[in-house]
Amino acid sequence: MRTSWIIIGIIVIAGIWLLTDLFYTLDMTQQAIITQFGKPVGGTITDAGLHLKVPFMQKVHFFEKRLLEWNGRSNQIPTKDKKYIQVDIYARWRISDPLKYFQTVKFEGNAQGRLDDIVDSQTRDLIASQNLLEAVRNSNRTMLYEEAELQQALEAKIDSVRVGREKIMKEILQRAQEKMQGFGIDLVDVKIKRINYVEDVRPAVYERMITERTRIAERFRSEGQGIKARIEGKTERELNEIESEAYRLAQQIKGEADAEATRIYAEAYNLDPEFYSFYKTLETYRETLKEDDWIILTTNSDYWKYLKRIKNE
Repeated sequence: MRTSWIIIGIIVIAGIWLLTDLFYTLDMTQQAIITQFGKPVGGTITDAGLHLKVPFMQKVHFFEKRLLEWNGRSNQIPTKDKKYIQVDIYARWRISDPLKYFQTVKFEGNAQGRLDDIVDSQTRDLIASQNLLEAVRNSNRTMLYEEAELQQALEAKIDSVRVGREKIMKEILQRAQEKMQGFGIDLVDVKIKRINYVEDVRPAVYERMITERTRIAERFRSEGQGIKARIEGKTERELNEIESEAYRLAQQIKGEADAEATRIYAEAYNLDPEFYSFYKTLETYRETLKEDDWIILTTNSDYWKYLKRIKNE
């Protein structure tokens, strides 16, 4: 009886194990191939869901459907015009043929190694065959912050852009893509992440950049001072014109007022000359004689005629 229960338990365990190895689940982000005794059988399985396979004899190998990332090493590359630069590059790729991928590289680490060899070598070949200007610029557009002398110097020393950075990256992608197809890999995109001078020449390059920018800044300051002088000169000229016109108007108004006052005085004098003379004499007393003032005049002076008249009356 005990032996029977042991046999039943073994059969149940074997059945569960058999069922477990009979089915497998494929995620929507995955694709798979099946090998039988190490050799691929059937085609690529891409439909997500539950699938069957022969237990124990067949094995499922899963691969990513999604885009994968590759970051290259920073390489020191001499350009055609003898400029030593460091180039960082990155790429995006996917497994386009899982069967071929399994037969050639099998694992993602091996695929990354192939990308290192192929993309890096194509990058080195293409950048080394071009001037530095081709790797950093896409067109001959004049930079806004470059002064005319600097731009002319660049144009005199280096040919104009004929290929450009964008075309170089497309050429790297095309060449590397042809080679990677043999590994079941589709290279989707290749981009230059960064270009920099090698460590030995960076201080001299930075010093030259600082000098150029300082010269540009001085030119802008000089232009600003010239504009400032023109504005100040124009302002001063306009101010002088305004003051001159204001002075002319003031003198005109003052003259007209004096003429009107003279006319009024004349009319008043003609109405009563004696009273006018008396009034003006009193004004003269008030304006010339103060409390502490001393004045010595003869008694026959006309200055005192009205005072003498008052005394006589």
